[in-house]
Amino acid sequence: MLVLNLRSLLVAASALASTFGSGAENELNVAVIGGLDMSGVWSKIEESAEISLKLNITTVIAAPKERVVPAFMSGEADLLLIHGGDETFALEALGYASALRTWGYNEFIIAGPSHDPAGINQTELGREAITKIQTSNQPLIAFRDVGSYQILRRLLDSAGLVPGQIRLLPDTVVRPQQILTQAAREQAYVIVGHLPVAFGRMPSEGVEILLSGDPAMRRAYVVVTPGSQHPASSEARVNAEKLAEYLLSEDGQRVLGEIGPTDDTPWVFPRREASRLLQF
Repeated sequence: MLVLNLRSLLVAASALASTFGSGAENELNVAVIGGLDMSGVWSKIEESAEISLKLNITTVIAAPKERVVPAFMSGEADLLLIHGGDETFALEALGYASALRTWGYNEFIIAGPSHDPAGINQTELGREAITKIQTSNQPLIAFRDVGSYQILRRLLDSAGLVPGQIRLLPDTVVRPQQILTQAAREQAYVIVGHLPVAFGRMPSEGVEILLSGDPAMRRAYVVVTPGSQHPASSEARVNAEKLAEYLLSEDGQRVLGEIGPTDDTPWVFPRREASRLLQF
């Protein structure tokens, strides 16, 4: 009886190993920027990727860039999902990261006073909204967030405006999460990420989302895999590449459309829509 029970356990263990793998050969530690985790997008991708790739994926940290970048550099994580920018370029330049690949985009919106004195909620494009704000001489906060500043510059350029032609107010809050409080106090407009507003990370009464859905108001997420200076093991490098390729695959991109504020609008937009950022 003991022999039969042991044999049954070995058969079960073998089946489990063939399904999900065993040991470091099938494990991958991942760090993700907080918005991906907060929105539920990453958990959906993680679940799908584990089944498809037969990997055991562990999210070791989901936090702002100031925490996830060091976690990746130290080897605590062997794959990093984050916005593309100076930090990711530096990781690649220093050999911590291999070639960066864009796998999705998140959206920025324009928030402002509920009574919308510039009337931007009647427009569909960010450049039209910026023009309305400028012609009505309404204030716009120059928010310190890198993505917000990048989007503002893009909209000004597309509208044929320069900063001196618009009534810009300095960002005066202590913490970035308080920017809508300033917008309410100053009765001003501001460009912010959709995710933190939608999930209550930037609460403020009297301020609403007035424009969303403009493809020109998006910022890229990149997948960062280990470079030559990263302490990842050979097994971790192989598994990181498997997950990176999955994120770029048809199945991985399809998963992005399965979670969002509406059935037609995802929180993270797929790569195929990048062409909408090339409107000059």
